[in-house]
Amino acid sequence: MRTLVMFDLPTLTSAEQKQYRIFRKKLIKEGFVMMQYSIYCKLTLNSTQKDRIERFVESNKPAAGNVAMLTITEKQFANIKYVLGQFASDVLTTTDRLVVI
Repeated sequence: MRTLVMFDLPTLTSAEQKQYRIFRKKLIKEGFVMMQYSIYCKLTLNSTQKDRIERFVESNKPAAGNVAMLTITEKQFANIKYVLGQFASDVLTTTDRLVVI
């Protein structure tokens, strides 16, 4: 199973930014991996570990903002489809010489 933690926390004041950083660092220390900004994922082996992770997130959540947790199976996680846009860059990535006169 995989447990996904999705959060939307306010970051307007310096105190809110600090709470955001602390929450994010605690998730990383607990073994979560960032999938996207504000979406973190962790492998859970059984429902007992899932319950412990949920209690951990609930006890460490910031006072303000929204935190959502979702547990999905490995098969569901493997079926996630990533739709990517075209990458655009202003940097030349060729070894050809460019002479502008």
